[in-house]
Amino acid sequence: MKKIGFIEYYLDEWHANNYPPMIEELSGGQYKVCYAYAMVESPKEGAMTNKEWAEKFGVELLDTMEEVIEKSDVLIVLSPDNPEMHEELCHLPLMSGKLTYVDKTFAPDKETAIRIFEHADKYGTKCFSSEWKDVDTDRIQTLYSEGPGKLDIYIIHQLEPIMGLMKSRVKRIMALGDFDHPSFVVEFADGRYVHLHQCRVKGMKFRITTCDKENKGSHFVVESDFFRLFLQAMLAFFDTGIVPVPHEQTIDVIAAREKAIEAVKTPFTWVEV
Repeated sequence: MKKIGFIEYYLDEWHANNYPPMIEELSGGQYKVCYAYAMVESPKEGAMTNKEWAEKFGVELLDTMEEVIEKSDVLIVLSPDNPEMHEELCHLPLMSGKLTYVDKTFAPDKETAIRIFEHADKYGTKCFSSEWKDVDTDRIQTLYSEGPGKLDIYIIHQLEPIMGLMKSRVKRIMALGDFDHPSFVVEFADGRYVHLHQCRVKGMKFRITTCDKENKGSHFVVESDFFRLFLQAMLAFFDTGIVPVPHEQTIDVIAAREKAIEAVKTPFTWVEV
């Protein structure tokens, strides 16, 4: 059995609460979250303390990040809702040489993403932050994407598959609406456009509709097994050491996210990426 170490900002959050049992199930017990370190206690009212979280999930809570790194075979840096903490939380793990997954959103902006990857490369630590399954993308001319949640936290879940499907870099973004109810027109470097809508309706699923030049389309709804598929990709990375997503691709996604959030401040104006 390989031991996984969690490195977190605070532990009582959705990813930390769901990854341990899913990882153990999907790996057939070959991987287990055994150790955890958290920088602070959860600021959320009624949340478990880090100690309570560790007791609930049968994980040994350690006092220092260094202890988690030393005792673990592979590492997961979480803090999904606080990407601004990733550079600090990743500093020591990415010096360790141990395979490391960094939860998304990977970084708050492009420059931070570049620094994190450069730091990992300096110490020869393999890491990645996202993965999607390819579909037949050659005929896609445009697409429409929508999904739930707060813009700064959940737009990453739309931008990653959009950019994977379009297989082109984002050139510029125009926002329509405000921060709470944003839509975007996204122009790609090859001249194609897509539309993206971030809806705050609870229970709404992520969905993408694609269209080709003959107006033939496909419709994809991201069902509840999304995290299971992602965790299978992460476990494959831990098994093989093969990074499934090039660093440049993750940097491009983070750059698009950064400019989308910036574009909301000046609606109906193009923002170059």
